[in-house]
Amino acid sequence: MTIRHLEVFIAVCDYGKMSTAAEKLFMAQPSVSQAIAEIEKQYGVRLFERLSRKLYLTEAGENLLKYARHIVDSFNEMEEQLMDKGKNVTLKIGATITVGTCVLNELLNKFQDRNPHIKTQIFVQNTGAIEDMLLKNSLDIGIVEGQIKNPDIVITPIIPDELVLVCSNSHDFSRLDAVDPKDLRHQDFILREEGSGTRELFENSMEDLGIPLKMKWICNNSEAIKNAVMGGQGLTVISRMLVEKELAEKKLHAVKINGMKFSRTFNLVYHKNKYLSDSLKNFMAACPSFFSHG
Repeated sequence: MTIRHLEVFIAVCDYGKMSTAAEKLFMAQPSVSQAIAEIEKQYGVRLFERLSRKLYLTEAGENLLKYARHIVDSFNEMEEQLMDKGKNVTLKIGATITVGTCVLNELLNKFQDRNPHIKTQIFVQNTGAIEDMLLKNSLDIGIVEGQIKNPDIVITPIIPDELVLVCSNSHDFSRLDAVDPKDLRHQDFILREEGSGTRELFENSMEDLGIPLKMKWICNNSEAIKNAVMGGQGLTVISRMLVEKELAEKKLHAVKINGMKFSRTFNLVYHKNKYLSDSLKNFMAACPSFFSHG
């Protein structure tokens, strides 16, 4: 089995059809089919089940895919180093919205001051999307605030964070320092989209108490959420980092929820099979140092 076999296999997995994979790889379809058949014959396994003209990965196929993405990525990186392209390394870094808004810019500026030869490409998504990109090897590493569920992702906590309940100055809660959880039952909420770590933490806490949430707005943008709350559209639960300025300027009011505290950490995350290049190690080492002095 060669690197080309793995590249063909990955393409078939990603596009779901041999014909589409052949088109993307500029190959004839019989050549793609032959490459898959050669892998299956060499190891005596079936990589795909073919049902109703659709391809479904078998357990053996899923196991191979976990390794194939990282083997191909490591091979490509090796070639770049050997061809003296390592001086123009680009790290693909994922960040959740809170991280991207509050800390990533300063972190990258300090990192690149010390590592000017390393370029970065940034993807700001919710935790679920970043987890999926790491599994597909579309990212080298991520910094997320949400819960990672796949056991193939290595998780390293690097900074504490806290969620707070906030309201506008015209809301009934603005005259209170604290409310009971039951007081939230019929309130309008402005929350993040599904896949957001912020939303998941708050929703799970309310669900454990049997308190349904009345979602009026669903946003994937923290500025839109803050503006909606300041405009009197409802309440939100949000990272304290994101509203420090508005709280200090009295544009928003923070309210404690009796008996509850929403603590979490920002985590550095990467795939367990990821080849840790010197550039990636440098970035990983810079993160705890930056946050510990932040």
